[in-house]
Amino acid sequence: MKRLLICTGLLVAATLTLSAQQGPPKSPSATESATIAGKAITITYSSPGVKGRAGHIFAKDGLIGHDPTYPIWRAGANGATKLHTDADLTIGGLAVPKGDYTLFVDTSDAEKWVLIVNKQTGQWGTQYDKAQDLGRVTMTMSKPSALVENLKYTITSQGSTGKLTLEWENHSASVMIAAH
Repeated sequence: MKRLLICTGLLVAATLTLSAQQGPPKSPSATESATIAGKAITITYSSPGVKGRAGHIFAKDGLIGHDPTYPIWRAGANGATKLHTDADLTIGGLAVPKGDYTLFVDTSDAEKWVLIVNKQTGQWGTQYDKAQDLGRVTMTMSKPSALVENLKYTITSQGSTGKLTLEWENHSASVMIAAH
C-alpha cells in the first residue's frame, strides 16, 4: 500500500509539473470565417507572434527560412493552414470548387507574394507537395499602419465578392474572392 501511495504521489507531481511548464501555446489556434453570397468560408490556422523578431521573419535567413519548404510558407504555424468553402470560389482568377484545401504562400519575392491553394489536406505545415497545387495567384502587397504582432487572416464580404487578407509583422497581402 505504501508503494502505491508513493507511486501515485510521484505520478501526480510529474503531471502537475508538465502541465505548469506547457503554459499557453506559442502559436494559438485561430479561425476566420465570413459569409459570401450566403455561403460560409473559413480559414483555420495557428497564429505565430513576432516576439521581437521584426525584420527577421521573412528574410532568407529568417524564421521561415529554416522551414524545409522555404520559400514556400505554411501561411501560419504548426499544422498547415486550412481553407473550407461551402461555395465554388474564384480567388484572384483561380477557380476553386467548394471543399477543403490547404493554403501556402510563396514568399520568394518580398514585393509579390503568391497564394497557393493546395488540394492535399491534413498535413503538418512543413509538408508541401507542389504536385497537389490546385493553382497559384499573385497577391496585392501593402504595409500595415503598425507592426502586426500576431498573424491574422481577415475575410471581408461585400455580397457575392470579398477580400482575403493575411497580415503579419510588416506585411499585408490580399486577394479578391468571389463566390458562385
